[in-house]
Amino acid sequence: MPRGLKSVLSGGRRRILRTLGRNPLSAADERFYARHERDADRFLSNIEQEQGARLHPDIRRLCSEYARDVLGWEGFAPWLRTYSAVAREFREGWIPESYYAKVVLPVINKDMRQISDLRVIEAVLFGILFPDILRYANGLFVSSSHEIVPSEGVAELLFQQNERVVFKLHTSRFSRGVMVYTKENFSVDEIIRAGNGVFQPYLRQHPFFDSFTANSVATLRLATVVDDQGEVSCRASYLRVARESDPIVIADTSLRIPVDVRTGQLHNKGYDSAFFSATQHPDSGFTFGGATIPGFAKSVEAVRGLHKKLPFCHSIGWDVCITQNEEPQIMEWNAKHNLIKVSEAASGPCFTGLGWENMWKGAI
Repeated sequence: MPRGLKSVLSGGRRRILRTLGRNPLSAADERFYARHERDADRFLSNIEQEQGARLHPDIRRLCSEYARDVLGWEGFAPWLRTYSAVAREFREGWIPESYYAKVVLPVINKDMRQISDLRVIEAVLFGILFPDILRYANGLFVSSSHEIVPSEGVAELLFQQNERVVFKLHTSRFSRGVMVYTKENFSVDEIIRAGNGVFQPYLRQHPFFDSFTANSVATLRLATVVDDQGEVSCRASYLRVARESDPIVIADTSLRIPVDVRTGQLHNKGYDSAFFSATQHPDSGFTFGGATIPGFAKSVEAVRGLHKKLPFCHSIGWDVCITQNEEPQIMEWNAKHNLIKVSEAASGPCFTGLGWENMWKGAI
């Protein structure tokens, strides 16, 4: 059993008591926290290996104390240790990834989290900037102008102006459920078997992003938050770029390069899925530090405007493609669990002043 869960056992009882309100953990929650502790510990080990030094005991102690005294449970300390190893110091105000998922989002987004899974309503809901060509749901193909398209006319519509298209299932996460088609390999029957989702063009990105790789579209992740006064702010950002051999950004192989939300400038280091760092793209050799993303300010303003259309979701992650004319196109949005660990570790704390650190008290 992971150390974080062992620490809340009492008197030899097998029932695990969560100090966060003294509520019993469900089996699903036990698995969730155990997985997060394993991941955070693995990342910490990788970072320590790369840096050639263990995290200082005083910093470990601060992480445990902060998790217990401020966030309500020492079981949130593993992510704080990972963040501290990246930053080479402890910073007050950090939000652990597990705390964000299990404490913050259920409070600030509630049941509205579910609608971001429904890809077919994105353009309908927000109205602009989603490049959807066609939607498929419950046996119907529906065009961007809301017209029913017979199955025999789907291929013609998709490839009339596009050499390649991308199909995204409702359940697509971490690059899973994303398929790239050409006219030659496209199959309507395959789409029907796969399930509900949307078709988008394979967008032509700004030449800046070709410096990393021209074989896939880089995506800019922007995290926006609505405060209690209804003001929308962009709190965190990183750029996701693929390896040369990948046709799309794949979670397991891509790099995440933190971005300064004030300037759009890339940090000196990017991180792979195991939290090993790099200062250059491993294939193209493009150096991250000092490079500035074109059209960044316009992208931030675009997602802030979209978020104002749905303020009931207090925290949203947006995946943006910036096209040749520095225009943002929204690839997808996520209100269910947009990951914050890279931004928090490299740029954070990103979410201060929102009172999130006190949300655990509602569980008591």
